[in-house]
Amino acid sequence: MTMDHELVALHRVFRREAALLSRFVTGCRPGDTERAVQVADAVRRYTGELLCHHRAEDELLWPLVRERARLYDELVGRMETQHARLEQTILAIGDLLPRWELDAAEAVRDELCDHLAEHRAALVEHLDDEEELILPLIAEHLSPAEWEQVASRGLATLTLGAILEEAEPDERRHFLAKVPLTGRMAWWLIGRHQYQRHVSRLREPQPW
Repeated sequence: MTMDHELVALHRVFRREAALLSRFVTGCRPGDTERAVQVADAVRRYTGELLCHHRAEDELLWPLVRERARLYDELVGRMETQHARLEQTILAIGDLLPRWELDAAEAVRDELCDHLAEHRAALVEHLDDEEELILPLIAEHLSPAEWEQVASRGLATLTLGAILEEAEPDERRHFLAKVPLTGRMAWWLIGRHQYQRHVSRLREPQPW
């Protein structure tokens, strides 16, 4: 799998999770604190994973691209600005989660939905731009070893099940090959079942 293909596969996870979480928050009944806590935990996990991915790019990727593709400094600046905007949306979401978990108030839920919608719009814009404008620069100016350093750090907190869920067969083989043998065995014996149970509990329809 090429470097650009790998990044697109990771972006797929973030696009899917951002859309699902917005739907889960919208569908939470006022006063259903148990569901609010469950969804809030998923939101925190998603935002933590996204921040880890972006910080790997901020600290490892952008300096290399700036150094080797100086004609494209404006594009790198655009990526950094988008990262900063996304972090602001994540902070706003994080500030609301404890209030929502407290009593699952409808007004707080609706405010949280607005922030999640803003976040998702900014995320999609950023991922689209990165895939269109930055991936060619990565392929041209980074070695496979340099990209692996960026990718491995960005992958560190992502759940294997989330990556494999919509992966094509060649993508599944690629990402599983990154996992040590003992980890792959644990995935097939235990991890995939745990992930399926987690996803089932989180995504089951919530009746009004």
